Amino acid sequence: MIHSFGYCLEKIGEIGEVLQTNDFLVTVKGLKNAKIGEGVTFENEIHGRVMSQGSDGAVVLVLSRIPIQPKTKAARTGVPLSVSAGDGLLGHMIDTSGRSLTNRRQKSFAPQKRVIEIHASGISDRTRISRFFETGIALGDLLIPLGYGQRELIIGDRQSGKTHYLLEVMLAAAKKGTVCIYCAIGKRKSEIKLIDQFLSERKILGQSIIVAADSYSSPGEVYLAPYTAMTIAEYFRDQGRDVLLILDDLTTHAKYYREIGLLSNQLPGRESYPGDIFYAQSKLLERAGSFAFDGINTTITCLPVADTVGGDLTGYIQTNLMAMTDGHLYFDSEEYFAGRRPPINIFLSVTRVGRQTQPSLFQDTGYELLKLLKQYEYTKQFLRFETELSQNIRQTLQRGTELMIFFNQIGYLSIAPHVAVYVVALIFLGHYQQTKVEDYVKKYEQNKTFRQSLDHLAETAKTLTEFIGLVEKKLI
Repeated sequence: MIHSFGYCLEKIGEIGEVLQTNDFLVTVKGLKNAKIGEGVTFENEIHGRVMSQGSDGAVVLVLSRIPIQPKTKAARTGVPLSVSAGDGLLGHMIDTSGRSLTNRRQKSFAPQKRVIEIHASGISDRTRISRFFETGIALGDLLIPLGYGQRELIIGDRQSGKTHYLLEVMLAAAKKGTVCIYCAIGKRKSEIKLIDQFLSERKILGQSIIVAADSYSSPGEVYLAPYTAMTIAEYFRDQGRDVLLILDDLTTHAKYYREIGLLSNQLPGRESYPGDIFYAQSKLLERAGSFAFDGINTTITCLPVADTVGGDLTGYIQTNLMAMTDGHLYFDSEEYFAGRRPPINIFLSVTRVGRQTQPSLFQDTGYELLKLLKQYEYTKQFLRFETELSQNIRQTLQRGTELMIFFNQIGYLSIAPHVAVYVVALIFLGHYQQTKVEDYVKKYEQNKTFRQSLDHLAETAKTLTEFIGLVEKKLI
């Protein structure tokens, strides 16, 4: 939040004048004491941020599409660019500066001002990622688990189901009381509106905040949007609440930063991106994690998104983001067009810290299922030869097929991990029926006796084999 031109004039008293403009970058002469990162207000109440200081004056990034004319007056704010954060933001859509983009928000519900670009917390403030993050998606929870405080890259081609997955995760997280922040970076207004409607219809808007910088916003607003979202996430973290932060997407963010860099005459590097693009995004993602302040453990779980072209994982920004995060989920377009939901390629996806957060039963289940699915993909090759299959191969094919059917999670059905591992046990026992998955979910949610019994079995068993034995006794 930046004060008005009149306020800055009265409190700081240092005025400059726009010397020249270069689209959304302007050179302001006279702001000798301006510091990099400081907010600036123009006389027409448009805001900006100081990007650099030179002999010609301060280069200011304008946070508006409205052009700034030469000889326009500008005043220093005296403080780094900040945003107001508070509980009053919940349920609302805001822009990069924290201003409401809807008519739902009352005037001043965000009392605390926070600088949007700060250094990440040090190692002394961090704790081990130790809590299992339930996404409600059986494929993910069993095979590629996440932990509270993890940074997991969501990567894949456009229109490959990434947003659908993210909304499913938001649904599951909001039910657990987690604050959900969705940062739309350079998205179309229609896309952002659909997300807002979805959250409202699913009745989780009161647990959510949308930080929106649409494709019509200025490059400065788009570039700073994820920093604003992270700053708001840190506010709720400091209140002792867990936060889920979605940054959709950082490849678009990098393209806007490249545009800013080229216009400000920075030396272009690989693919014309500025040399500090890795630093610009890593200092953002490093602010997420698991923290301990005053004996209270809180987390910011961050899911940045990256787009690929033709399934190519080796792009410059994509590999940069892989290096910054704790793993990635690869959304395969071939799987998507084949009807798989979610179309996650489990063999090209990685979770580096998620598995350590799981109870031993789920760890063992994940290893057993990965081994089975590898065998399933291998044994499918025999089908084309129409050879006689052994009993073991037939069993592998049947279990693999039923697992793939079960993992094909259409719509927004949220499956609790205990229900997911129960269905896996039924598949191994030969009692699985596709039509009953939703019934098991409803039974677990509505039948207290069934839920307590299943929870007890899952907490008692240490391995999948042991759990299958317990389930078999219950069935009998």
